[in-house]
Parts: sequence; C-alpha cells; structure tokens
Amino acid sequence: MSSAPNDQIHERAILHSWGENANAWTQTVREGHIESRRLITDQSILDAVLEGRPHSVLDLGCGEGWLVRALAMQGVQAIGVDAVPELIHRAAQAGGDFRVASYEDIIEGRLPIRVDTLVCNFALLGKESVERLVACLPQLLEEGGRFIVQTVHPLVACGDQPYIDGWREENWTGFWAAFTVHAPWYFRTLSNWIAMFAASGWRLSEMREPLHPETGRPASVMFILQDGAQDILL
Repeated sequence: MSSAPNDQIHERAILHSWGENANAWTQTVREGHIESRRLITDQSILDAVLEGRPHSVLDLGCGEGWLVRALAMQGVQAIGVDAVPELIHRAAQAGGDFRVASYEDIIEGRLPIRVDTLVCNFALLGKESVERLVACLPQLLEEGGRFIVQTVHPLVACGDQPYIDGWREENWTGFWAAFTVHAPWYFRTLSNWIAMFAASGWRLSEMREPLHPETGRPASVMFILQDGAQDILL
C-alpha cells in the first residue's frame, strides 16, 4: 500500500535534511558532542554486535561511519551503507568500506551482500521506507545471523507530546554544531516497534534499555532479532 502524500513528503525530506547537515553531523559525532552517545549508546551497540562474535557486519544507515571503523579495530569485517552521498564521502575519507545505497536499493535487491550481522543504529527514521526495508532484510542475512536495532527510547523521545505513532521534527536544539535544516522522523511506540518486527517475520530474542549513567533514564532501546522463518525451517 502506498503511503499518504504527506508521508512521501516527509520521507523525501529526511534525505534532504541529512544531506544538508552531513558536515555538522560528522563534526558532532567525531568530536563527541552528543552526551548519551559518548557515555553509553555507542558502547552499547558495539558491545551488542561483538557479543555475537561476528565475521561480517553490514551497518545500514552508517552515517559518518564510526561503527564500521570501531568494528574494524576489533578485527571484524564491516561494510557501511547510507543513502546520503555526502555522509559516505566523509566516512570514506576516514577509512573503511563504505558504499552509497538507499533503502530502495536494498528493497529492490541492488545490494548483493550477505553478512552474519545487520545493524541499524539510530538509522530507522521513516515510516513506509522502514517497514519495507525491515521486511526485506532477511535476504541479506546468513543463516543463524542477527539483526540489531538501536533507536531512541519511545518513552523518553515522546517528551510532552501524546504517546502515539506519528511524524515528529528534529530541530537539533541543544546540538553543538550548526544544523541548517530540520529533520522529520517517524515516532513509534514500543508496542509498534515490536509489532512491526513481528509482522515482518522477525523473532525478538532480546530487548535492552541502556540507561544513562547520570540520569538513570533509558538512553535508548535496543532490539536483537533473528529471522523467524529460519526457526520454522529448523
């Protein structure tokens, strides 16, 4: 089913915003200006990936590429893909295997890669694009592999707004660097995330809620998933 016109506008605006903000984002991440990432969430995703002792990792929506480089330092073969050429350019400059690929490229089978670990770290921002992507990802995963998603914790990210699914806008308030274009993103409740994974055939093997060491509140939520269709075959 096609998304509503307003959804399509938001989906296009996501890529435009990240293209315009690529330099600011790269500087912000590499200089450690996001406290929650510096204190907990970067390490939480790295630990989750390494726990599975992976041989090959695909970082979907890799941004400026920090996770690929961190995994390479641990001897793990990792590839990063992103739909934003400006981000891939900056990632490649710092070293590593990076490629421009949109979610549509992946959905249409134009990324001929199979790995034992898929990662989306704060990269699932849209509505229909995310739902279609998540449904097709088993084609990239080797048997027995894992799909790891870390995203904003809905109970914290909701703020003062109603706890219902819907489009929100990131205006970058409190970020250190100069972000020039606001970024839309689709808010999902915790139950919606779980339902979406289940509808796409994924089995949730574990859910984690990394806590901010200073506030004691969830800094993120992490889903560790496996292909449910493989369970049926077994």
